[in-house]
Amino acid sequence: MNLEKMIFTIISYSGDAKNLFMEAINYAKNNEVVKAESSFKKAEDKLKKANLKQKKLFELDKASEKITNSILLTHSQDHLMINSLLKDLARELIDLHKKLNTKKSV
Repeated sequence: MNLEKMIFTIISYSGDAKNLFMEAINYAKNNEVVKAESSFKKAEDKLKKANLKQKKLFELDKASEKITNSILLTHSQDHLMINSLLKDLARELIDLHKKLNTKKSV
């Protein structure tokens, strides 16, 4: 796979993960816990795929195929980093909404 395609794949998987994490949060807000957990799991899978592509970039760089930095590469790394953080925040928000919704039903 060429470098540019790898970079776009990271951006694509990361973007999909972001959308799914946000979807999971919205489901949790509406007390749709099963859907929230399903979306969260799908988002985690997308983020794992993005991380695997990033790992391949590291392997290419290590194998003396030095990768030159570009705006596109930086953009892909930014997407990946932001969505890794979003994963943690989404988990916290989903858990918080679960607790709030449990208290409302009592």
